[in-house]
Amino acid sequence: MKMIDIPPVWLAGFAAIAWWQPEIYSLGLTFGGDWARFVGGLLVGGGLVLMALAFAEFRRHRTTVIPHQEASNLITTGIFSRSRNPIYAADALILAGLILRWDAVLALPLVPVFVWVIERRFIIPEEDRLRRKFRHEFARYAQKVRRWV
Repeated sequence: MKMIDIPPVWLAGFAAIAWWQPEIYSLGLTFGGDWARFVGGLLVGGGLVLMALAFAEFRRHRTTVIPHQEASNLITTGIFSRSRNPIYAADALILAGLILRWDAVLALPLVPVFVWVIERRFIIPEEDRLRRKFRHEFARYAQKVRRWV
């Protein structure tokens, strides 16, 4: 079961709900057309860039990107000097962008729900593991760099 309990699966599930929302129950609501699709595309693209920057740091530091595994190194450089969780922030951007592109107005509340789920399922347990393993180094890092942005 743990194999499917990974953030991309959660993102895909939330995205599927957002995609179905306008088909099932739209109430005729709309974000307004082309500008929403454009902004949605920017958010998705920005999320993908953010994710690529984070993956590059994981590779450079030779540590795991898999949430339930123990990290061999604490990454504090690159994009991680701005956010402790850039991949999760990227996931939230991608979800928001897809909602805009798909004109899924009623699905917009899924973004904060997704953030809440990711924080509880992944971020808090990950930070607990990092806090135990890297004690003082993680404490300094957490004081200096915010969890999200």
